[in-house]
Amino acid sequence: MIDVLRAGMLSSVQDLGRTGYRHLGIAKAGALDTLALEVGNRLVGNDPQAAAIEMTVGPVALRFSRATRIALTGAQFQATLDGKSVHPWWSLPVRAGGELLLHGPVRGMRGYLCVRGGVDVMPVLGSRSTDLAAGFGGLGGRKLRDGDRLPIGQSIRRQDKATALDAPAFGVKAPEWCRFAAAAGEPVRPGKYLASAERGEAIRVLRGPEYDSFTEEARAAFWSDRWRITPNSNRMGYRLEGSALGREQESELLSHAVLPGTIQVPGNGQPIVLMGDAQTTGGYPRIAVVIAADLWKLAQVRLGAVVRFVRTTREEARYALAEEHAYLRQIDAAIAMHEERLQRLSRAA
Repeated sequence: MIDVLRAGMLSSVQDLGRTGYRHLGIAKAGALDTLALEVGNRLVGNDPQAAAIEMTVGPVALRFSRATRIALTGAQFQATLDGKSVHPWWSLPVRAGGELLLHGPVRGMRGYLCVRGGVDVMPVLGSRSTDLAAGFGGLGGRKLRDGDRLPIGQSIRRQDKATALDAPAFGVKAPEWCRFAAAAGEPVRPGKYLASAERGEAIRVLRGPEYDSFTEEARAAFWSDRWRITPNSNRMGYRLEGSALGREQESELLSHAVLPGTIQVPGNGQPIVLMGDAQTTGGYPRIAVVIAADLWKLAQVRLGAVVRFVRTTREEARYALAEEHAYLRQIDAAIAMHEERLQRLSRAA
């Protein structure tokens, strides 16, 4: 079991989400930073769909009732395990009774605790994800509270030495250190991609179905503005603050399908980017949509920080997603090489 000593501001059980039900009005939910979840599950030998704990900002304190293995991914939290500092993107053995404490993140917004075997809450419609808006999935359809207990399951993809309970710790390169995380033309220093706070995180988008209905001034502002993420944002949507985006002619739209990443513009002209818990239909004009490969980056931008939108093409969006998949294959290869090394050392001994 995992004992939740301190749940933090917003922690919940999430996996890769609930797919195949949007036509019934059921949101995907799931981890907002799916890339962090996928890497974390690889680091502990889990099935990619295994559930983890998504932690927003913190502080969070957890105790493990038996020996296990964990990985912290996503936001760079100030974290300690039994009083010793631990770092994100590392796979770590944990003793029975071990306590993990996460203070506020130095970088990013959401962290993920993946535990070997996954968090074993009851699946609902094929997923263990918590849909906070609808109130189902996860642990009672709600965020975690102090005193909760979460069972550890058996969602293990492989049995190997690298991710065994007593194997030494090892780590992998975080995505923000990879060139694929940067939009074309972004500044890079040797070994690390950096987005400056002043410039804002560059988020690549495609033009939406109603893009041409906006005024020329609104379209120009959409690309040139630095959009602040307001405190009135959550897992359903990020509300942005900037220039008011007006349309050539105000008209009512029929309800239409929306999905995570859709950028809607309500009557006040301030865009809303739909996130994982968003509704499945809407009636606001859609000026753009965030590409799938950049949704994880958006999920890590803090409230009050700024983003800017970078125009891209369908071909570039597909290529960006292919690069993300290549990064995951590199993680698999790195873990396999680490496994081979441990096997050689074992035979030599």
